[in-house]
Amino acid sequence: MVTIKDIAKESGYSVSTVSRVLNHRNDVSPDAKKKIEEIVDKYHFVPNNNAKHLKQTNSESIGVLVKGISNMLFASIVEEIQRTVEKTRYTVIVSYLDEDDNEVEQALLLCRERKPLGLLFLGGNPEYFEQDFSRVDVPCVMVSTQSERMHFDNLSSVSTDDVEAAHCAVDALFKANHRQIGILGGNIETSFTSHQRFVGCAESFQSHGVAFDAGRCYESVRFSFDSAYRGMKRLLAKFPEVTAIFAMSDVMAIGAIRALIDMGYKVPEDISVIGFDGTMLAEYSHPRLTTIKQQYKVLATRSIEILFGQIELNRKPVHELIPFELIQGESVNAVGE
Repeated sequence: MVTIKDIAKESGYSVSTVSRVLNHRNDVSPDAKKKIEEIVDKYHFVPNNNAKHLKQTNSESIGVLVKGISNMLFASIVEEIQRTVEKTRYTVIVSYLDEDDNEVEQALLLCRERKPLGLLFLGGNPEYFEQDFSRVDVPCVMVSTQSERMHFDNLSSVSTDDVEAAHCAVDALFKANHRQIGILGGNIETSFTSHQRFVGCAESFQSHGVAFDAGRCYESVRFSFDSAYRGMKRLLAKFPEVTAIFAMSDVMAIGAIRALIDMGYKVPEDISVIGFDGTMLAEYSHPRLTTIKQQYKVLATRSIEILFGQIELNRKPVHELIPFELIQGESVNAVGE
């Protein structure tokens, strides 16, 4: 009888990727989906959902709460987490939330229903943690968001320094002689990550002696292609002099570039664009995207190592910052070139 592991082996993809295809998830590449579905059809494979549910509700599970269904960095981190955990006795329960949802409420629900041994939070709002996290009684790690200031004795974090990284991105535009810089980012009232990157932008403007008029140069969008596409048009309407854009994710950057092209602009000849995350999308976009690259594999593996250390060895919380890198692509031109 063919198993999910047989399908994974024949397709060349991981068991977790095959599982996401079987569960009709949208965080899988079209090529992977096509190949896996062809193999499933060939063997007339039918997943055993009852067995899957029993496996997910045992006492050896790890919960992963993911904020934002369009976040490609998080999709890569989840893939790496699943690949890492597959080598252990643990199983993974992945729960996707809208980027504005309360992840702590979802964590409490997950703990009641599935009783995981620990939780990983991909994205998080400190306000929600301050309100209810004290009710979460299992070890947890925030992945990509700093939690040191929250002072919970069961909460660790592994993240990029969002303030410093955003500062670096905007610095790169100033170094290319841009002064009219626009920013596409999330809601700084509800997204801690967006707020931190917003602070980094403001610091860069200040260090270059340029006034930071957020009302004019900042446009709040969701972390999706469509929202960034529409936001780019709004930003141009109120800030037509803009010569460069910092987008707080690669997805936002690609949506912005599409809007600029549709409006008759050339990138980077007319307007430069720099992204954030360093996903595979950035490497294969046209033009190839200049971006801040986060080390998603390190973020994933360290978060798992830390969580296991807390679960198995009762270790104290740790908070780590993972280095980032500015990747020079083709989407930024110096003014005058």
